[in-house]
Amino acid sequence: AVSLITDSGHVIKQAAAASSNNANKNPDDLLYESLAELNGLTGLTTIKNEVNEMVQLVRFYQETGKDVLNKFSLHTVFTGNPGTGKTTVARILSRIYKGLGILEKGHLIEVDREALVAGYIGQTAIKTGEKINESMGGVLFIDEAYSLAGRDLSQNDFGNEAVQVILKRMEDMRGKFGVIVAGYTDNMHEFIQSNPGLRSRFDKYFHFEDYSPEEMFTIALSIYKKEGVKPEEAAANHLKNYFAFIHAAKDKHFGNARTVRQVVGESVKNQHLRLAAMKKEQRTPDRK
Repeated sequence: AVSLITDSGHVIKQAAAASSNNANKNPDDLLYESLAELNGLTGLTTIKNEVNEMVQLVRFYQETGKDVLNKFSLHTVFTGNPGTGKTTVARILSRIYKGLGILEKGHLIEVDREALVAGYIGQTAIKTGEKINESMGGVLFIDEAYSLAGRDLSQNDFGNEAVQVILKRMEDMRGKFGVIVAGYTDNMHEFIQSNPGLRSRFDKYFHFEDYSPEEMFTIALSIYKKEGVKPEEAAANHLKNYFAFIHAAKDKHFGNARTVRQVVGESVKNQHLRLAAMKKEQRTPDRK
């Protein structure tokens, strides 16, 4: 097992810090806060271990004077179903890279095919280039990146133009920004294998497992807590059984934490509707 790098003297930030806040933070503080946030997430045990290992190795390389860029890649493939925390981890990773002194800003620019691809020749390169420029000093996170290769992974698609621009900038601006591509496991492996340039530049993979029913319930409780709500025992048991039921019937489109947020959001809305139907003087804490 890998020991998790934490420090009780540092405050754990619940929300992701904006790049403007990152700029004012001591790199060590930013690193410890980001690692603490990562290690405090529900589930993701393998991802946490891999990131903590990576941090330990990078620090070792820095302390021993080794060239970090020759031993460490900023470019990563995230695989897994929706709602498994890929965007959250990408945002934390970008701050960890800044805390380690690998990236200058540590911000995340999140895009999809629509943000990179234009409808006619020549414009895709401009559109993609602008997003890469925005991500300099941070990380470009491309969700559902396999869609850039076209429906049948053909070369006759403007998405391929975006891929070529990204690959060239990854080579020309090596170490200046990171690229994380994310999506369904099978689609992403097919996407990476479709292009020799992608295969050579993306050599690090993080796989995000589906949440277990128990982890889904833990996530639900954390969301309820933020809403100032605590489910009664009967409601909690119903939730546990419901999560077990939908987990048993899951497929590749299983929503994971997204489904949890939807369920919690619907229940909180229903509670608010019940309260709205009462007279003001009838609304007491025990009636919530």
